[in-house]
Amino acid sequence: MDAEDSIRPAKILLVEDSPTDALLAQEALRGVNISNNIHLVEDGEEALAFLHCEGAYAHAPRPDLILLDLNLPKKGGQEVLEAIKTDPELKDIPVVVLTTSQDTGDVSKAYGLHANCYITKPVDFLQFTEVVQAIAHFWFAVVTLPRR
Repeated sequence: MDAEDSIRPAKILLVEDSPTDALLAQEALRGVNISNNIHLVEDGEEALAFLHCEGAYAHAPRPDLILLDLNLPKKGGQEVLEAIKTDPELKDIPVVVLTTSQDTGDVSKAYGLHANCYITKPVDFLQFTEVVQAIAHFWFAVVTLPRR
């Protein structure tokens, strides 16, 4: 069995309010040679409810990877990123920011909050798939996080 066969399906939380961008991200993930299960939420409050298994998300799985837009309704992506990275139970989940913002302040703040990668839209699909593959081949195969 090679390393590809031993990697379990990645549970990915996609936090994206644009149906078009969500579809593009999902299509790109389908093109990656990594088995994955994608869970889509459309705003920051939903993302935190999913991550904390609240309300309709009472039985939500712990994601292995979070793909996070910054421009979200109800609660912005920077606020969601900060909530994730300051929560002892969530802080080790890798977060890839996918956003239209190329503002250096947004980039600096995201990395300051410990985002694992910052990719601007329109997404460079080669870069995007390389990032997801790198995280999958290292993070999902090597790192063992507590499961709920």
